[in-house]
Amino acid sequence: METDKDNYGRLNFVSSTTTNASSSFGGENATSNSTITQIPNAAMGPIIPEKGYLVEEIRDNLYWVTDGSYNTMFLVTDEGIVAINAPPSIGQNYLNAIAEITDKPITHVIYSHAHLDHIGAAGIFPKNATYIAHQDTSAELKRAMSLAKNDSTIPPIPTISFPNNYMLQIGNQTLNLDYYGDNHMPGNLFIYAPNQKTLMLVDVVFPGWVPFVYLAIAEDVAGFIKAHDIALNNYDFDTFVGGHLTRLGTRDDVITQQEFVSDLEKAAGKANSEVQFSDIAKQVGRFDNPWLLYSKYIDALDKNCVETMLSKWEGRLGGAQEFMSTHCFAMTEAGKVNPSVNAILQNNTMIASPN
Repeated sequence: METDKDNYGRLNFVSSTTTNASSSFGGENATSNSTITQIPNAAMGPIIPEKGYLVEEIRDNLYWVTDGSYNTMFLVTDEGIVAINAPPSIGQNYLNAIAEITDKPITHVIYSHAHLDHIGAAGIFPKNATYIAHQDTSAELKRAMSLAKNDSTIPPIPTISFPNNYMLQIGNQTLNLDYYGDNHMPGNLFIYAPNQKTLMLVDVVFPGWVPFVYLAIAEDVAGFIKAHDIALNNYDFDTFVGGHLTRLGTRDDVITQQEFVSDLEKAAGKANSEVQFSDIAKQVGRFDNPWLLYSKYIDALDKNCVETMLSKWEGRLGGAQEFMSTHCFAMTEAGKVNPSVNAILQNNTMIASPN
């Protein structure tokens, strides 16, 4: 998709957090006090109009909608609209965006996964639409429905669910919905528009930015790592839709985050190798409070990993300074408890340079 570079905003990421608030995102290296971090050019997105959203065609009747924080896409077919997700931050403006393009009805709704920040506004769509999702997403929404005292807050239960793959073909338009196992969470789909060479994978790759905290709160870190390889090896795409932040992505953005994650694997492996719990325990000198020992141990791991990562990535991706500590924690901890991640870190451990 052609983008007018002159139309890109110039933003400053302003973080006004207290020391206590920032500590909830990691160890002693988490950002504290008021800081202003210049955003890299790679993180810049188009200016959002005063109406609160931007809608643009990607290619061949596939459109994306964004409010600068969340984004999604919809497909115009001969029969009607296929809407993908319904972020509450966009909400009613999603319908406004569609109405700018066409007056055709919304006939199908696809859920990428069950997280409410992406599908929580699905109640704005017609009740008689066909709702499609992976079977794990359907199961999670049914569980939520059974727990909720007010089911109006739960997105509509999918009318079609599937275990692995589903092809939605309407006229000459096609969407492939593929599942390869857990990544961000169970049921998170690869959504591919082959005619438009566009891939949507939500909450995994964040074009121009580091992921949200703790590798986007990945429930399966090994699956999160593998998702980058699947995207690049299994799909021929030029445009990438990630569900969050400022802009559309490209294949190069996925390659860049794959490099980031690979470096994080190495940095976490290096930290786990160089920082020994027994050494930290001796420094603390107290053994009656195990959580104090582990807290200091985590801080030391964090410092080692963060310094390694920021030396390369600060200024290259947005949010590196703010969230790097959380990513280091996610990867170092997964490397200790998850056999698959442990094997990955063992294979990629950096060898410390001799003093």
